[in-house]
Amino acid sequence: MEDSTGSNPQSPGFTEKLKSWLSWSWTYVCFLWFGMVLIMIYVLWSPLKLQETLTSASVFLNTLTPKFYVALTGTSSLISGLILIFEWWYFRKYGTSFIEQVSVSHLRPLLGGVESSSTTGLFSSVNGDAEPRPSVSECKVWRNPLNLFRGAEYNRYTWVTGKEPLTYYDMNLSAQDHQTFFTGDTQQLRPEDAVMQKAWRERNPQARIRAAYQAIEINHQCAAAYVLLAEEEATTITEAERLFKKMKSNSTLYIYPASGKDINLLVYIKRRLAMCARKLGRIKEAVKMMRDLMKEFPLLGMLNIHENLLEALLELQAYADVQAVLAKYDDISLPKSATICYTSALLKARAVSDKFSPEAASRRGLSTAEMNAVEAIHRAVEFNPHVPKYLLEMKSLILPPEHILKRGDSEAVAYAFFHLQHWKRAEGALNLLHCTWEGTFRIIPYPLEKGHLFYPYPGCTETADRELLPSFHEVSVYPKKELPFFILFTAGLCSFTAMLAMLTHQFPELMGVFAKAFFSTLFAPLGFFADKMESFMPSSFWHQLTRI
Repeated sequence: MEDSTGSNPQSPGFTEKLKSWLSWSWTYVCFLWFGMVLIMIYVLWSPLKLQETLTSASVFLNTLTPKFYVALTGTSSLISGLILIFEWWYFRKYGTSFIEQVSVSHLRPLLGGVESSSTTGLFSSVNGDAEPRPSVSECKVWRNPLNLFRGAEYNRYTWVTGKEPLTYYDMNLSAQDHQTFFTGDTQQLRPEDAVMQKAWRERNPQARIRAAYQAIEINHQCAAAYVLLAEEEATTITEAERLFKKMKSNSTLYIYPASGKDINLLVYIKRRLAMCARKLGRIKEAVKMMRDLMKEFPLLGMLNIHENLLEALLELQAYADVQAVLAKYDDISLPKSATICYTSALLKARAVSDKFSPEAASRRGLSTAEMNAVEAIHRAVEFNPHVPKYLLEMKSLILPPEHILKRGDSEAVAYAFFHLQHWKRAEGALNLLHCTWEGTFRIIPYPLEKGHLFYPYPGCTETADRELLPSFHEVSVYPKKELPFFILFTAGLCSFTAMLAMLTHQFPELMGVFAKAFFSTLFAPLGFFADKMESFMPSSFWHQLTRI
């Protein structure tokens, strides 16, 4: 780009000035042209014998036979049908309308439109990333790393609104997780573990709480029972933190982790304590606890503790530390998530968003930093296309579910619920997202299922999201390319002309009467305008003009 501008520095400036002048004067030129047409009609009304021409045209229309109208409507229907077939073929192959493409690429730049050839970088991307390896299961459901507390948060929402934020499917998945992770893996279940096995399966919250107290009576150090009480009985985060701390200090597994499932329980307790500290405003303490947890148990990356750490670091505005975490986990060999992709996009957008302007970018093109930010946004949107509408508040948020589906609406809700404030804090980041996110769907090969930077978008996400999200929430569906306006217009025109051709063939006399009346109405204003103008203007002036 620098070489081309350096070779002829005056040409781009002259072209831009010419375009801006044309755009500014276009409205006035239209009015001037319309006025000149009226004056020419008035001046040439008599020399060209326009009155006689209108009369002869009227006579000609009256002499037309119904066969002419049948041929006219049939030909029009055939031409519009051929245009429709060509437009549909072009759309199926390239994903856009041919007429729209020509108008956007060639006509709009001449009229001063912002989407010119210099802005193609604003809505396009380069294949900078290799495709990651495909996932084992396209629609694998994951535990939400930032899931809320049932008693202190979900239940409070139910008390206020009367709506259930969690579906039975979601809670059933949590029960299965608890049975798998928190029950001892010995050959024979301990009595308190057997009670807790039944407790997780209870649908009634009060029955689960009673079963937890029963397990505590059997063993006062039953950590799984305290987990249930902290999650469901505690009505505040402070009370939940107190119960988790009690487990951490009193439980024997904290000192002697005897089995893999006991270690899972210990990790869960420490993680929830860190989340309690984050919710209570002790963010630095939460960051330290998360870092220690990741160092102590490096093999438990499947729990996605780094996503908790990223959110806490963003709250601290420690962007250098966020970049360091991303450098470790945003790797080609590791599975992606909305948190990783959109946090990376946020950091790159934050560097340029405070001075970003779409108008300025359309004039001078994108800088290297702006191009990197736009490509990062395109990458994030392709991974999960549902997130931008929540971040831009085009769609209302709800409480996130306890389980999410990667690349689905449930993951978008969970990400936006916790990270919207971080995007708002970065000046201009949401504006840059608003200007560029829809361009992602222009660069994805058509049909959309082919993908661009990632493997094809799973088609089963909508079904799984409807199971995870409550019924009062409108599930976001993967944006499909809508039919362009010109295809719809051509289809309507083809249908209308075909209907006219059929009616004209069936009722030729009646349609002939309608056609004559239409053309008479169309030409009547010209004669009326000439008569009015002639009555206002002096006859001497009229004769002088006709002599000229």
